[in-house]
Amino acid sequence: MNAEDRKHVLRMFDHGLYIAGAGQGEAAIANAITWLTQCSFTPPLIMAAVRKDGRLHDLIIEKGAFAVNVVGKGQQEMVAAFFKPAQVEGSAMNGYRFAAGPATEAPLFTDCPAWFEARVRDIVERGDHTVFVAEIVAAGVRDPQAQALTLRDTPWSYGG
Repeated sequence: MNAEDRKHVLRMFDHGLYIAGAGQGEAAIANAITWLTQCSFTPPLIMAAVRKDGRLHDLIIEKGAFAVNVVGKGQQEMVAAFFKPAQVEGSAMNGYRFAAGPATEAPLFTDCPAWFEARVRDIVERGDHTVFVAEIVAAGVRDPQAQALTLRDTPWSYGG
């Protein structure tokens, strides 16, 4: 297989940018993720791939739940803040306000246009990421007119 062709093909996939978080209060952690999709209507399931070598991964396994914050177009700086390790200071993480989710207490960022909380139902450990299959247990929309930020909207790539 030609490695450059494989990289090119995989980078053609359309990915959103999200901030996933787990834990509560001062112990909360959040990181940017891109590999996320819905995988079932009934029950409402999503799949999220999270790097195995991070604190978020370990906390999702420990808590069995996490939140996903949908980042809107125009919020590139916000998601970039979560490419680095999470630092909680009071009710802010990496400079962005968050509140505890109603179902899991995972961090929900108040500037994001939409969010959901999910409970892990299955774990698939392969390669350098773990795929969490999780059931959505709560969701909210703050800005119904917002459009999600995608990798195509940025100079970044994550794939290949």
